[in-house]
Amino acid sequence: MVNFVLIAICIAAGMLFRVSKKLPADAHRGINAWIIYVALPAVSFKYLPHITWTRDLLVAVAAPVMVWLGGWVMVKIYSKFKPLDQRTEGSLRLMGGLANTSFVGFPLIAAYFGEKYISIAIICDQITFLLLSTAGVVVAINASKKQALSAKVVLERVLRFPPFLGCMGALIIPHFINISVADPLFDKLAATVAPLALFSIGLQLQFKGWLSEVKNISVTLVYKLILAPLLVLAFFLCLGIKGIIPQISLFEAAMPTLLTAGVVADEYGLNPKLSNLIIGIGILLSLLTTAVWSLVIHAVL
Repeated sequence: MVNFVLIAICIAAGMLFRVSKKLPADAHRGINAWIIYVALPAVSFKYLPHITWTRDLLVAVAAPVMVWLGGWVMVKIYSKFKPLDQRTEGSLRLMGGLANTSFVGFPLIAAYFGEKYISIAIICDQITFLLLSTAGVVVAINASKKQALSAKVVLERVLRFPPFLGCMGALIIPHFINISVADPLFDKLAATVAPLALFSIGLQLQFKGWLSEVKNISVTLVYKLILAPLLVLAFFLCLGIKGIIPQISLFEAAMPTLLTAGVVADEYGLNPKLSNLIIGIGILLSLLTTAVWSLVIHAVL
């Protein structure tokens, strides 16, 4: 119950600060910088060194990839019925194919399943960020035509992404150095992710002009909040996969659009207005849809 109160308070506080203009319009950028450069790498160091790696964890790797591929197909089919300009099409690929596995996912997993299972969720999260840093950047570059696409550009993007570097560091460094003495520090830093991320979300929620984009928003959110997790669920059931790992992986697949995907869409000028609308509306709707998915998950998996 505490986690649900935390979600409500932090998002509401962010919205109130935005409306009252008590903070600069771009205040969320400073908060996001802390989350991306400090808090999320700390999450990796808090959980990854203590994970017992088994083949079962491949499930957590597969789920985000399926969501991305399904999002690609969704946009391809949708564009056959409603012609889209290249920038809007690129934006929809990013919005539909990448889940908010950390900013929204971590606090919701703590609320519905327990904080200890964030250790599974972080695998989904790192694969999602890897997809954003590689396939997502390729989509953005192709759609914007602002930068020549090359392996060097993609590699630089990946190697400069702090959460990815934190993930690699957390996987490699403990094999050479005992960093357990720093566990209390990582614990404190990681604890800042949920409240600050939710507050940042509240600061950025925008709903102006949604009627003009209602079709694009509706199709994307139907896929992201309903069809994407349904696709993952069908995959698990067909293979007879059950247990806590597929449960957490499916729940992460049911999250709304990744906030950082909106940052990339804005950076490459794809369709930032549409991206922000999908992110904002998706976050609010996900508080209802994830509650339903938690019931489905516990009943089926």
